[in-house]
Amino acid sequence: MAELCLSDLGDEYNTLGDIAHARSGDKGDSVNIGIIARKPEWYPILQELITKEWMREAWGEFCEGNIHIFEVPGIFAINCILEKTLQGGGTVSLRTDAQGKSMGQATLTLPLRN
Repeated sequence: MAELCLSDLGDEYNTLGDIAHARSGDKGDSVNIGIIARKPEWYPILQELITKEWMREAWGEFCEGNIHIFEVPGIFAINCILEKTLQGGGTVSLRTDAQGKSMGQATLTLPLRN
């Protein structure tokens, strides 16, 4: 069976949350966002969609540092690290979400298509 790509998804799939789960949290001044495919066959779509550029477009207003993308194929996941995103981290930041806990859920609201 050929791997699925984004164009193979039907119109009923509109946001990243339709095909993935997410967990996020802080690592000092960085945010860690883990994105896990809801079905193993959707993992290639995550690989296609989730790039440094895609994350920069979504979080560039907050992320002042590098973005790292790591594939975790054993669990059909993508791990994203956004450096310098929390204004110093949980103990010093004045942001509402100083630990980045909501960023995973917010990432799931992003559209799959432009």
